[in-house]
Amino acid sequence: MEKLFMKGNEALAEGAIRAGCQLYFGYPITPSTEIIEYMAAHLSKRGGTFVQSESEVAAIYMVFGAAGSGQRVMTASSGLGISLMQEGLSYMAANELPAVLVDIMRTGPGLGGLGPTQGDYFQATKGGGHGDYHLIVLAPDSVQEMADLTATAFDLADGYRNPVMILADAVLGQMMEPVSFENIHVHTYEKPWATTGAKGRQRNLITSYNLQNETGEIKAIHLEHKYQAIQEQLQWAESYQTEDAEYLLVAYGTSARVCKGVVHALRATGVKVGLLRPIALWPFPTQVFQSYLDHVKGYLVVEMSAGQMIEDVRLAIQHQAPVSFYHRQGGMVPQQEEIVAQFNRVFLEGGHTS
Repeated sequence: MEKLFMKGNEALAEGAIRAGCQLYFGYPITPSTEIIEYMAAHLSKRGGTFVQSESEVAAIYMVFGAAGSGQRVMTASSGLGISLMQEGLSYMAANELPAVLVDIMRTGPGLGGLGPTQGDYFQATKGGGHGDYHLIVLAPDSVQEMADLTATAFDLADGYRNPVMILADAVLGQMMEPVSFENIHVHTYEKPWATTGAKGRQRNLITSYNLQNETGEIKAIHLEHKYQAIQEQLQWAESYQTEDAEYLLVAYGTSARVCKGVVHALRATGVKVGLLRPIALWPFPTQVFQSYLDHVKGYLVVEMSAGQMIEDVRLAIQHQAPVSFYHRQGGMVPQQEEIVAQFNRVFLEGGHTS
């Protein structure tokens, strides 16, 4: 199996091309810039089209148009650039247009900094823009998953007719690891709804404009049912050394990488602890969490934010066990010894749980 040594951002872009991404529209912003650089250098040579837009707002509406014509299309940005795309994302969700959006998170709020963070969780998983809608959100924790989950994102987008976001932090975007692309293939989906020209068929109209309350409710209920189906069918998490676990760490992305070392360190002292890593952040893997309710005594959620995913963890376990929290912010990554100390203080020394 051939492996290449690549940055996470580069592996993501290569994975997208191999998954059949035909068009890329975007505007450069650190720490996602390697994605647009890679697309600029490679996409047109392999039959695709690359355009650097004048802004993130322009980019998302270019994505809207390309998705409406049935093409596999992607854009990427970071933090404040994703904020500028929210209106367009709401329009795309309303019109059920499949596309892939990548957020390589940088610190905020405001202009923020270039360090790693997980502060965009709410923005990604709770909609972000106006109206009742959801993006499917996938969270890689390695360079290999940066490629693999991007390919999966295109299939999920086409299969469910819904925008899909890859949510990764700056560490994953910038780090280098060996990566293989042998398992990435192009899968095609019928798109009879696409605006491909109306010769010989009834025209397709893509619009979310609706002044009739009754038909507006019908559309909203249709989307609600689709989201319910996605929640039932896409329950995706990694269970790491959880078979006999009495305690669970919960983390995603770079935080989860650190937590695997924490699991090893605590097990070396005789503590039965495992890691539950959500791979799909929306829909949140509630069913997976509930499968542990009968034997897990407590949870420690680790995030690079002030505490966002922890709310979904509490809802998933229905407050049936104590949930504690450890975090770093402002571009700082939680360290293994810090998490071990927090775990011992909370669960083994009788400290405070939230």
